[in-house]
Amino acid sequence: MSSKFSLSPLLIGVVILVGVVIYLNLPQSHDKAENGPRATPVKTAVVTTQSLPITIESLGTATANESVNITAQVTETVKAIQFEDGDRVSKGDVLVQLNNVQEQARIKELKANIQEAKRQFMRISDLRQSNATSEQLLDEQQARVKALEAQLEIALAQLEDLQITAPFSGYLGNRAISIGSLVQPGTTITTLDDISVVKVDFNIAENHLASVAKGQKITASSVAYPGEAFSGVISNIDTRLDPVSRSIRVRAIIDNKQARLRPGMLLTVVVEKRVLNTLVLPEKSLVPVQDKQFVYVIRDNIAHQTEVRIGERRPGLVQIVSGLAIGDEVITEGTLRVQDQSPVNVLNR
Repeated sequence: MSSKFSLSPLLIGVVILVGVVIYLNLPQSHDKAENGPRATPVKTAVVTTQSLPITIESLGTATANESVNITAQVTETVKAIQFEDGDRVSKGDVLVQLNNVQEQARIKELKANIQEAKRQFMRISDLRQSNATSEQLLDEQQARVKALEAQLEIALAQLEDLQITAPFSGYLGNRAISIGSLVQPGTTITTLDDISVVKVDFNIAENHLASVAKGQKITASSVAYPGEAFSGVISNIDTRLDPVSRSIRVRAIIDNKQARLRPGMLLTVVVEKRVLNTLVLPEKSLVPVQDKQFVYVIRDNIAHQTEVRIGERRPGLVQIVSGLAIGDEVITEGTLRVQDQSPVNVLNR
């Protein structure tokens, strides 16, 4: 009785796969036996000296140079509004005119009374020269003139209170009233901000206090303008430290004539303490081992694992305090495939 022998497709696939693996490995083993270990492809960088600024970084809030809520000083209805939302105004510009009919009529009345009182004073003065009247009557008429003039000054001041003006130059916010509205003392009409200069308040730790001073330069950045820095100077350092956080408040001023920064913005402030001229390397060249840092130095196309001591870090860069010298060639890419004393092939030479 005959039987047919058949191989499963899975078994055939396994046999083929084993054969391919053996085929690929045999030449490599042959090369290693003849030529030694294969050189690992890497990229390197040369150790150089660069200027490395030592900085303090903090978060600060922008505030206007001058800021005020425009309010009324009297209770009256709005007669005219002479501004639009967001207008830039100068000091003294009229913003709102309140109803002033009664005050204007009162001023006209007082001016007429003053004119009549002065005429009477001149007449009594002429009579006094001829001894036709008493000195007391002349003094009483003079006092009447002065009293009316004082009343006129009060009326003019009251009329001025009915005309709301800008106390300084700046940008107005949104108006909160309409013509015919009844405003009272404390009623907010709009806001006014002088943002030609922006103040930035931020905190620094106590240990940095000796490194900052008035007039020191700072840079600030905002998420509203990625990649852009705004320059300023420190204008004041507070006299007291916060006993809880052990930090001190610092104020800087930034020129803002283009009005790009606005009050309330969150700014990242960087204060430059000093600049070091030191050895630096790309941060990716470091190989941490426990609490130590190593790099691979290339000599005669051989990688030598070398311990280094690092200092300050910057995005993508690190300060080398000891362990390397100027001109050393260090692996920056391919460190995971390299071992101590292994041959390398530098691709970026």
